[in-house]
Amino acid sequence: MPEPVPARPLTAIPAWAVLQRRLFAEIEDAWRLFSETFTRPDGGLRFDAVFEDRDGVDDLYEPFFNWPAFYLLGGSDDVLTAAKRHWEGVTAQLAAAGMVTGEYENGYDWFHQGESLIFFYALCAADPADPAFAERARRFAQLYVDAAHGNYDSIHNIITAPHNGALGPRPGLSDEPEPYSADRREMRPYGLPLDYVPGVDEWDDLADPARATAMGEAMHRAAAGDVAVNLAATSLVANRWLYDGDEASAQWLRTYVDGWRARAAENAGLIPDNVSPDGVVGGLHDGRWHGGHYGWTWPHGLPSVGMATVIAGINEAFVTGDDAALDMARAVLDTVLDHAIVAPIAETPFSLRGGWLARWGEDAATPALLVPHRFGRHGWFDYGPMPLELPLWLWWWSRRDDDLARLRRAIEGLPAMAERVKPFRDKAEAGHEAPWLAFLDGELPDYPERALEMALGQVARRVALMQGAPTDPDAAHLHFWQRVNPVVTEVLSQLVSGTPQVLYNGGLPFAAVVYEDADASRPGLPPDVAALVSRLDGDDLDLALVNTSTTRARRVVVRASRFGERRIASVTAHTSADGVYPGRSTAYASTPGHPVSVTRELDAGEDAVVVELPPAHRADLTLHTVNSGVTPRHRGAASTLPLSVRLEGAPHV
Repeated sequence: MPEPVPARPLTAIPAWAVLQRRLFAEIEDAWRLFSETFTRPDGGLRFDAVFEDRDGVDDLYEPFFNWPAFYLLGGSDDVLTAAKRHWEGVTAQLAAAGMVTGEYENGYDWFHQGESLIFFYALCAADPADPAFAERARRFAQLYVDAAHGNYDSIHNIITAPHNGALGPRPGLSDEPEPYSADRREMRPYGLPLDYVPGVDEWDDLADPARATAMGEAMHRAAAGDVAVNLAATSLVANRWLYDGDEASAQWLRTYVDGWRARAAENAGLIPDNVSPDGVVGGLHDGRWHGGHYGWTWPHGLPSVGMATVIAGINEAFVTGDDAALDMARAVLDTVLDHAIVAPIAETPFSLRGGWLARWGEDAATPALLVPHRFGRHGWFDYGPMPLELPLWLWWWSRRDDDLARLRRAIEGLPAMAERVKPFRDKAEAGHEAPWLAFLDGELPDYPERALEMALGQVARRVALMQGAPTDPDAAHLHFWQRVNPVVTEVLSQLVSGTPQVLYNGGLPFAAVVYEDADASRPGLPPDVAALVSRLDGDDLDLALVNTSTTRARRVVVRASRFGERRIASVTAHTSADGVYPGRSTAYASTPGHPVSVTRELDAGEDAVVVELPPAHRADLTLHTVNSGVTPRHRGAASTLPLSVRLEGAPHV
């Protein structure tokens, strides 16, 4: 065992550490209230699950999407147990309603399937040793890897329908064509689903029943073959691959993503959004590369196509080790940035402007960089702010200078805001990417305190909403439970693991740094311990660990990456020497030591650092990480402490 490197005693416990531990405690109380109030003993929601169409499966899983993530950060064993029970209860509830078969969604678009499955992926990562979830991971992935299920055509290298799943490719967007009329007022901001139906040139034309029928029939005919948003299915296959390195899964993922990369290359670098059943881009859209379901034209464009390309690019890079897979996503972002304008979001007809007005408040009246979200027969349109999670995840994964420059360009185009940490929480529980990056750059040093204060306020608001549910007129809405989910993980993920919030439409739960309670042999921070990643710079990161307890010692295992794709090559402890702590009782204070830094190199076979924290001590570390050279895998929930560098606290430093 290498010579111990001491942590240093605290003369004051940092406010961010106290706030972080308070946030853990408040979430523990709040999720229990949610479970007691809104769920049945079997874990399902207190809701008579009746569905009129294919939509809605995601809405029952989404209230719990980040509960396993909270466990992995350091939440209690109880929250993982509850999360599994809720997944199984909701799945049984959906099966009884005829919406899932064999525990998997019958067939729907991958914009929504991705939203459902981030809960499942997080459960797999939280407890890979659970045989039931391991079996599900393998079985679900086979729906796509095994062409016999009908979802994948190996000859044309396509997923065979926009709606796909346990029942294979489903016809159209409903079992039979349905008129698409102007009565769907909530859909008016998104415009026409197809912009080439004869006689239908604007929304009000859909008030004519004959034209509404024509639109519905055209949508039904066009809903065949592959669409770009199906790229999110790569996470389902990568999640299965993480269990045992299944080569068929890896090969399927490479082949499928490379097919879309080739189509993008043939379209001047920009990914098209549709492929007909015979493998032809635009084959069902009169040769147009745009117009596919959840594609460039309708309903959202960039948030759906961009998200799918970032997810797929990261997944292929993860499985193959080749970051060139990200070029397709880079092209998407560069293209919309090249067509950007500057205007106040409050003065635009942007289809998603309501959410941005709520986020930005009065700052929405300030000119900002707006990128086109959609492309149709008249070119680029529907201008709004860049969804920052897309360039952020590209940079976070690659740490390349050009990816950082793209991200900075998007952020610099935002309005200058007096309140940089806005008190809001959206559906994805994201949106605070810009101030977090400013903190990592050293420009917003009080971000941890401000963000944690904001997160505590969001928990308090969610609890108040739960307690007011009996009188809430919206409490019966299918989206109600996700609106009041009190588990907040965006800020914890940023500060504790150095990672953005998970990509909401189907991203895997990656992390820059992960922890294990060395004494409890389980993932996450031990009780009393707070963590702060304050720098991400290429292969290096700075990390502070604080034991907020004044009476209990804690031991923390620190690793680079969730799945072992990276390892710690060296660790530098920034500590002190020649001080006296706690000193004599007659002294007014302990005697501080002078700063010293001690570096330890880890052998190639070592994958972790063990940090020993006496009461009221902290460790300040710089971790230098490298590619591990081993195939990534789900790590077990419990592990034997590695032969690794040990960083210890001592009573005299």
